[in-house]
Order: sequence, then structure tokens, then C-alpha cells
Amino acid sequence: MKPFKSFLSRELEAFISYREGLGYSANHIRDPLLVFDKYVRRQPNSSSIWQPHFYLKFRNEMKFEPSSVNTILYAVRCFFEYLRRTQHHLNNPLKDIPCLPQRAFIPFVFSPQQVEQLLDIMCCRIRHKQHFFLKDLSDYLVILLLARCGLRINEPLRLKLEDYRPDEKTIYIEKTKFKKDRLIPIPISVAEQVDNYLSSRSALIENDINPYLFIGRAQNRLSDQRIRYIFHDAVGQIGINSPRKIIGDTVFGNPTPHSLRHAFAVNTLRAAIARKQSPLNVLPVLAAYMGHVEYRHTMKYLRVVDAESRVSLLNFAGTQRDEI
Repeated sequence: MKPFKSFLSRELEAFISYREGLGYSANHIRDPLLVFDKYVRRQPNSSSIWQPHFYLKFRNEMKFEPSSVNTILYAVRCFFEYLRRTQHHLNNPLKDIPCLPQRAFIPFVFSPQQVEQLLDIMCCRIRHKQHFFLKDLSDYLVILLLARCGLRINEPLRLKLEDYRPDEKTIYIEKTKFKKDRLIPIPISVAEQVDNYLSSRSALIENDINPYLFIGRAQNRLSDQRIRYIFHDAVGQIGINSPRKIIGDTVFGNPTPHSLRHAFAVNTLRAAIARKQSPLNVLPVLAAYMGHVEYRHTMKYLRVVDAESRVSLLNFAGTQRDEI
């Protein structure tokens, strides 16, 4: 954990401890505050931090996406609000500092055919030598859960053995992004593959003490970096070349493991439309399954109803930019 080093270090640590006492995680706010702390250390006149113009300059000099800049400003604003209440400072210097306008984001969406291609490649890379088999099979099953259940990348990686319930064909996901637990059913075909993996694991490992459902090297859990590496390798083998693009005020995302979650949501809505179901009736169920606190977050997936429409939108935006 990186320490704060500016003259505000003690107050910043006290603020984080205060938030932890309220039940918030320190991880999400420490990183933005470290950016602020580093900036303060570089300033010749520390007294200017109490003036609004300091934060207009700070905002303009940050070389991040607008959403990241706004996150940092929010963290610093909360910090000074804490100081105002606890140390009786008269004003919060960020009170009237506006956020940057954020760009619209259109995620990369895999078509159902591309999802199948990706899973086929992942399956083919499983090596059958005993030393590699369980690790490679674990890699495949993590990607499978991302694609078939719309999980976030950290969710299958953190699953414990007891979180999978074979009789119910469910998995229990604990304390996810919004500190929310959920129990979700998984497709029968996925459950069968997890059952086969566990049978192989039982046969190949004596005295198995690894608590995680999917194991990596030295009986540790799989790493986020490993899953990202093999994912991008598989995407390259499919032949997808879709780099991140910014066109006007819209960001078109590149393929990432999280794109499988987007694809799951979009393709689920597309299938519902094909069955003549109203997406608005499907959204609350889909939101609960994916772990959204409010289903208005799930409504964002209605912006792109399938992979083809995303490509058309990207092509249209590029053409319009060229014509302007």
C-alpha cells in the first residue's frame, strides 16, 4: 500500500480511516487521493491548496480520461468536506469546481458466433499433460463463466469450492463491486463442465487444500493478469482487430474480458426481442443476475442491441468525422 507523502499525509490517512469506520473500502478512494497527494508535493506554494483556482489548474493538468479526472475530483472534494467538518475549515475549495463533461462509451460487443469461436480456441489450448491440464482447464472455465453468465473478471477468480453448489447448479458470488452478494443459476452445460473439472481435480491432486474453485500455479488461485493475457491471445487468433477509438465525444471500446459481460447482456436482450419479449420486462431480471444495484445500469445495454449495430455506429461516426 503506497503511503501519502505530502504535508497532508496525516489528514489523508485519517480521512481513509474515517471512511473505513463507516464501512467503505479504502481501495477505491486511496488511488485517486494518491494522485492528488503527488500533485500537492510538486507545488511550490502549499497554501494555494485552499484556493479554488488551484483545483482548476489541477483538473486541467491531469492527463486522464474525463471520467477518471472526475473520480479524482470527487475523492478530493470528499476529503476537504471531511476537513471542513472535523477541523472547522470555513470552505471546501472544490465546492464550485465543475466536473469535466464525460464522453459516451460504446463497449465492444462480441457476436454470438465470435463468442463460440473464442471458447473453441480456449478449449483447444488445454494441454493434456498432467502438469498443465488443471491449470489450462481452469483458464477455460473462467472465460466460459464470463461468456455464459456475464460475470465480472474478478468474480470467478475469487470463487471458493463451497461457492459452487452442484446439486442446485448455482454459484454464490460474495461481496462484488457494489458489496452485494448474489446466488445465481448457471447453465446446465456449464455446470457439467465444472463437475468434470472437479472430478479430474479430485483424481489428480492428493490432499488438495486449495480453497479456490479454479486453481493456478502452486495451488494458488488464478491471476487476473493471466486471464487477460490468454483472452487477448485468443482474440488475436480469431482475427479481431478493433482498437479503442475516440470519435468526437464518443469512446468505442476495444475487446477486453469485460466485453464478454457486455456481450452476455446485449445478446440476452437481443434473444428476448427475437422472442417478442419486451426488453423492459427482461431488464429487472437481468440486472439482478448480473449484480447491478439498480437496473437503470442494465438499461445502458439497450444502446447497442447487437454487435452488428455497434459496427454500423462506429463506421457511421468515422464517416461523419471525415466529412466535417
